[in-house]
Amino acid sequence: MANAPVNDWKVPTRTTGLVLFCCWLAILAEGYDVGVLGAVLPALAEYKEWNLSPLQLGGLGSYALIGMLIGALFIGTLSDLVGRKKMLLASMVIFTLTQAGAAWAPTPELFGLFRLIGGLGMGGVIPVAAALTIEYSAPNKRSFNYGLMYSGYSLGIVSAALAALFVLPTGGWRAVIAIGAAPIVLLPIIWKFLPESLEYLESKGRKAEARSLASRLKIDDYVPVVPAAPAAQGGPGSQAAEPWWRTITTMFSRKYLQSTVFFWISLFCGLVLVYGLNTWLPSIMKKAGYDLGSSLTFLLVFSLASAIGGLILGRAADKYGKKLILVVFYILGGLGIMLLVFPNTMVVNLLFVAFAGVGSISTSLVLTGYIADYYPAKIRGTATGWALSFARLGAISGPLIGGWIAGSKLPFEYNFAIFAGIAVLAAGAVAMIPKRRTEDAAPASVAGGGGLASRAYESDVLDGDAEGENQKAGVR
Repeated sequence: MANAPVNDWKVPTRTTGLVLFCCWLAILAEGYDVGVLGAVLPALAEYKEWNLSPLQLGGLGSYALIGMLIGALFIGTLSDLVGRKKMLLASMVIFTLTQAGAAWAPTPELFGLFRLIGGLGMGGVIPVAAALTIEYSAPNKRSFNYGLMYSGYSLGIVSAALAALFVLPTGGWRAVIAIGAAPIVLLPIIWKFLPESLEYLESKGRKAEARSLASRLKIDDYVPVVPAAPAAQGGPGSQAAEPWWRTITTMFSRKYLQSTVFFWISLFCGLVLVYGLNTWLPSIMKKAGYDLGSSLTFLLVFSLASAIGGLILGRAADKYGKKLILVVFYILGGLGIMLLVFPNTMVVNLLFVAFAGVGSISTSLVLTGYIADYYPAKIRGTATGWALSFARLGAISGPLIGGWIAGSKLPFEYNFAIFAGIAVLAAGAVAMIPKRRTEDAAPASVAGGGGLASRAYESDVLDGDAEGENQKAGVR
């Protein structure tokens, strides 16, 4: 098989900024919807009309996560099949409208149903936003740009905590949740300014549309990549002719199996931390003797630190390597969680909570960007979505672990010991992820080129006919 050319498409800063801003808005809205339950959970626990047990409260936290599992699985895959922009907008419509339904729900069962349906949209946003951010970012800035975009998630959780602090005393928990429906007004902005993925258009053989879009985006040196078609298919080279299931089976091929397994395990553990701590942190700290206002402050610091930490870790990952940064900060996050066991001053505990936020949310967002960047462009949304879907089992487990500990009357310190152990397990799984050969070589056209550079060697992976060619995008 002949070597395909490597194109260096230099994406204008304005275009990259627009993509990041649109994805940031979508992730901000999702972050609010994810974080709002943890912010109102103490109020729900005291809501006499429903009289919920700790385990039932943990179950309410898991409804949206079950929906997110399904949403990431199918919407991530659909984004590779029908388009990234369409699926991002569809996801936002789903989770914003269902927030209004959850705020109205007269029973906990209906509340859980709306959260479950909303989770479909929440799960779909992340893999699509991840793919778009990676595709429109320069290779040597992908982790930082992903951290910048994904800071919206943490800031969304911060917004939920602030809304609870100021709205909860007068408007109640329903008003706090209803605010999550407001981002529906952002849809026209995103529709106008967010471009479709050039990689997606190419993968569907829509070369003329891709060229027209590149021209409008002022990507002046855009040259379509025409990959070689598998010999068994015959006919001219066209990725559009490949069966849809090849986007799935590539993840489990001999080349990527080890990577897939350890990506899934590490992200599973990461989301146990994110959703377990996000859901139960205010309640745990209240049990430790803090009042409700102080408990919500812990959630605020946890989320704000992770937003800032995502930018710092993203920059460090671009400079020193994703694996090293992830291993170190998962361990530091676990240490921060464990140190909360000891009686400390408020300031010291806030510092440890900040470490916990960086070592859970910040590391997991860098890990998600690592996944999106690791796999070939054609399966980027699918690989990210499937990894997130499996990890949603961890996200579901996190709130249930906190609920089980509370319901078992175990000391609150058990929360910290268990979550710290999970952080160490995440670090071990990341350490087992094989390194891509392309990271070793770091060709000049990739290291210093534009956001859509080095597409050809990625597209060869789907052929599966020549191992030597495949190693260009492979792993050791």
